[in-house]
Amino acid sequence: MAKVSSNIARKRRHARIRVMVSGTAVKPRLCVFRSLSNIHAQIIDDASGVTLASADSLNAKIKEQLSGKNKTQVAELVGSELAKNAQEKGVSQVVFDRGGYKYQGRVKALAEAARKAGLKF
Repeated sequence: MAKVSSNIARKRRHARIRVMVSGTAVKPRLCVFRSLSNIHAQIIDDASGVTLASADSLNAKIKEQLSGKNKTQVAELVGSELAKNAQEKGVSQVVFDRGGYKYQGRVKALAEAARKAGLKF
């Protein structure tokens, strides 16, 4: 029996999670995508199909602060920047969608930084 690649397994987990997790106008979905070198996060209203706020490690504001930081610290910067962007748009509560990733490392750092910056989930 062939081994299932880790990315396919992650996509299956994400599909199972998405059945239960959906964003609304009142409580949009905070979606995380993690690659080997970068991390991206969006706040999405699934009812209308609109991205309300986003932040990633490729953002110009965050790129200025990257020197000497490891990937977990970069994820914290992305989480705090995302929370700041969301609050500017009037979003204070979200539903967390970890994207099929384990809640550890960079995903956990991003979530905790967003909580610390004022998002509730």
